[in-house]
Amino acid sequence: MTIDTSTLQKYGARQVSLKKNEILFLEGSSPLNYYQVAEGVIKMNNFSSDGQEFIQGMFKEGESFGEPPLFGNFPYPANADAVIDSVVWKLSKDNFIDLLKENFELHLKFCSILSKRLQFKAMIAKEISSYTPEHRIMTLIDYFKEKEDTPELEYEVPFTRQQIADMTGLRVETVIRTVKALARKKELKIVNRKVFRD
Repeated sequence: MTIDTSTLQKYGARQVSLKKNEILFLEGSSPLNYYQVAEGVIKMNNFSSDGQEFIQGMFKEGESFGEPPLFGNFPYPANADAVIDSVVWKLSKDNFIDLLKENFELHLKFCSILSKRLQFKAMIAKEISSYTPEHRIMTLIDYFKEKEDTPELEYEVPFTRQQIADMTGLRVETVIRTVKALARKKELKIVNRKVFRD
């Protein structure tokens, strides 16, 4: 969800710079702000008891993240940190709620975005519990290709093999083997270690 810069500034938002791997907030902390990526990439993640990362979502320029706790008054269910050097807009929770009250069309857009994220979570839960690595990886890639809204173009997968593993509950070795197998089947293409989907 993109709230335009002038509207964010009107309601008191400010920019915060993050270095690669810098943490914005931790799982379990109180939700005090609305965040929107101005530059870079932010990921939300959790870690299992044995230290394995599970990526809940990746957010790039113009996308917001971490909103459900603002509406539900519960702690953040995941961490948020910068994948690369990034800049995010930070708007206090109270000002964010005022913005939504005074801009109903934005409120409706947030409802739509949160519904799509719930759909994604349900899809991932089903994939992890029921399907083969090939199916999991293709479903994830197709989801993000569709999200980019460029179905007729070749899609360059913006994630590393490790990030794909962390989003699908697979080991990175399994992702590497599976991506190669999918390339042999012509479902994916590998060019200079980058993965593409027609």
